[in-house]
Amino acid sequence: MVVMKFFGTNTPSIPPEWQPMARVFMALGDEHRQRILLLFDKGERLNVGQIASVSPLARSTVSHHLKVLHDSGVLRSEKISKEVWFWINSDWLEETLGNVLNYVRQNC
Repeated sequence: MVVMKFFGTNTPSIPPEWQPMARVFMALGDEHRQRILLLFDKGERLNVGQIASVSPLARSTVSHHLKVLHDSGVLRSEKISKEVWFWINSDWLEETLGNVLNYVRQNC
């Protein structure tokens, strides 16, 4: 039985290239974080103030969501003076999500 293959006593470990996906899916599973991600144009860098100014969320809540996106690897950041600038980590995100697509293409 196929289910036993995955959930029986010989449960396979998650491949190393799949491990970052859980954090990405958790981060992108929230509608507010999806909306934040959609604010970025290609190659654009935004700071908390810019994002908060177009969001119904409080600045502190926006900061929390940015932290989740950053910690998951979806966003990168750089502190310049007193501001932290964020941008989409597109190469890493493409690679991580590409692992899912590769699996689907090869196994489904």
